[in-house]
Amino acid sequence: MSEPSDESTPAPESTSPFDDLRAFVALPRVAGLALSLDGSRLAVSVQTLDAEGTKWQSALWEVDPAGQQPARRLTRSAPGESAPVWAPDGSLLFTSARPDPGARGGSGPGDGAEDPKPALWSLPAGGGEARPVLTHPGGVGGVAVAADTGDVVVVASAMPGVADAEADAARRKQRKEAGVSAILHEAYPVRYWDHDLGPAAPHLFWAGRLPAEPAAGAEPEPVALRDLTPDARPPKGAGESVALSPDGRVLARIETVPDGPAGERDRLVLVETASGTARVLVDDPLADVHSPRFSPDGSALVCVRETLPTFEEPPDFTLLHVDVAGGAAHDLTAGFDRWPSAPQFSADGTAVYFLADDDGRHALFRVPVDGGAPVRLTTDGAYSDLQVARDGSALYALRSAYDEPPAPVRLDPEATGQHPEPLPNPGTLGGLPGTLHEVEATAADGSRVQSWLVLPEGASAQSPVPLLLWIHGGPLMSWNSWSWRWCPWLMAARGYAVLLPNPALSQGFGQDFVRRGWGEWGEAPYTDLMAAVDAAEQRPEVDASRTAAMGGSFGGYMANWVATQTDRFRAIVTHASLWHVDSFIGTTDAAYYWEKEWGDPLQQPKRYEQNSPHRFADAIRTPVLVIHGDRDYRVPIGEALRLWYDLQKRGVPSKFLYFPDENHWVLTPGNAQVWYETVLAFLAEHVLGDEWQRPELL
Repeated sequence: MSEPSDESTPAPESTSPFDDLRAFVALPRVAGLALSLDGSRLAVSVQTLDAEGTKWQSALWEVDPAGQQPARRLTRSAPGESAPVWAPDGSLLFTSARPDPGARGGSGPGDGAEDPKPALWSLPAGGGEARPVLTHPGGVGGVAVAADTGDVVVVASAMPGVADAEADAARRKQRKEAGVSAILHEAYPVRYWDHDLGPAAPHLFWAGRLPAEPAAGAEPEPVALRDLTPDARPPKGAGESVALSPDGRVLARIETVPDGPAGERDRLVLVETASGTARVLVDDPLADVHSPRFSPDGSALVCVRETLPTFEEPPDFTLLHVDVAGGAAHDLTAGFDRWPSAPQFSADGTAVYFLADDDGRHALFRVPVDGGAPVRLTTDGAYSDLQVARDGSALYALRSAYDEPPAPVRLDPEATGQHPEPLPNPGTLGGLPGTLHEVEATAADGSRVQSWLVLPEGASAQSPVPLLLWIHGGPLMSWNSWSWRWCPWLMAARGYAVLLPNPALSQGFGQDFVRRGWGEWGEAPYTDLMAAVDAAEQRPEVDASRTAAMGGSFGGYMANWVATQTDRFRAIVTHASLWHVDSFIGTTDAAYYWEKEWGDPLQQPKRYEQNSPHRFADAIRTPVLVIHGDRDYRVPIGEALRLWYDLQKRGVPSKFLYFPDENHWVLTPGNAQVWYETVLAFLAEHVLGDEWQRPELL
């Protein structure tokens, strides 16, 4: 045996997770934020890969609100835990399909039986083992807790015509034993995103105050659920957006009602929890109403009013302050040319905080209840999951940006210009393989077009890099935050510059900017994108001779449109895209919404004729990669099948990456990795001139 050397062995050169797709999909992902009622504890959900690396698991972690202590894990199970909410006694409630270790014979939610349903669990304030406190045959889909009393209301799916949980379980068993999977629809819609609506529908159940943890050896006290919405019926039932007053006496819910043939809109209803008596609080025939939150004393509500779009006008958003007793309402954001969302009251009830897209950011604002203009409190970044400390000392939120994955931060309730450091959390990343830049272009009509540009390491005038135009979905959204599904840094790690423009129809740039593209998707949105590309190509770090375009959903529509209008790009990647707009509107899960903008194709065909990409298929010369999931009900698979056939019969170089069990997104780790492998291989072939390399598992 030789003696050990005195010379130290050089450490292996570290690599970025963006260099290795397997390492990238294994990165922990922070989502969801919940602040305890005394303000001393924060909980977040963290997704990580399971031991087999085939699916993501969600666990709950605790983050120190003061930022002094490292984050620590609170839960651990194979089914995972989600939707954390704190009770007044300091216990942490969450939903999970994990098995109940104390159940007789090993039975209980998630005990390994077929199709386990999530139950409501409670983790004691002082630590220890979590215990199930509430179950329902349809599973617990959500929970609301009264801040002062601890009363609980849960959302659970119930079969029509059943009186209680026992009858619900029996009905489900009867269907299963009879081999019946059929659903009888009596109203539109029939699907939503990736699942069928019915035969069960959401109901709201009163659970009251949850029983204390039983003594050792004692049987747990059962929780009797009382249906607050017994008349709820498919397709939407009682809805899933609920808020509970601090004293638990009143519940606010969003009720979906008909709006013309095959249409619907949402109104705000209050339910007295003691009696189940309901009364309509806000019912606007010209708008949807959603996102209700109670004031600290329960006397008022704040909610979002979203005008229904028309053929002439896109939607607009404002905040309503509503008196609970009398229903009097006033607009808090009149004249504010941005779209407020996720409102909630300040600790003393004198102001409302909200979020809104603003110039390529998703910023935090504060507006006084008694009048005044909204004030922006944050600078860069996109904020979500806002939490208000009940003593008024602080705000907490998740913040992300294109160079910053979601992380919890602490904010001052009134200061402007804030960009605080993240609190210690399990989702912190190291360096990125490039740099982020904000760029501008001038559109044909003189409008400013804002974009983000990711430049890879080493990009320079001496070594210009290929450019990838990445078009966002929506269309009523904007590029402003980190995305695990649409991550430009994976492209940057392979030498691409990535352009992320916000063209006409993007929100956060004013109502007129949205109007520029309303009903004319092939006009200003397209010319804005080309102006952004022109500006990016003027940079010395960008090689204008090697470019590609890609996008998903509306971005996929635009990728298809780009392919029919220009041959300036070497490759097109189109994911979950619209191709035949008439066909799309007739088969999507919410046809009435899109028809408001596009019109009835039989009565108002002009927009379809001028803006449907399939009408210009003969002009395509660029190689196209088509990607689609069969369970995508927002943009049904027929769009991809028609596009693929139209490309093939015209001899356009093309490939079709098909996912039989994915939806509008690609949500499983293995498929996400294959998605990126295929896209990168297609781009390498057509943009870089490499030989086509078929992904190994395909």
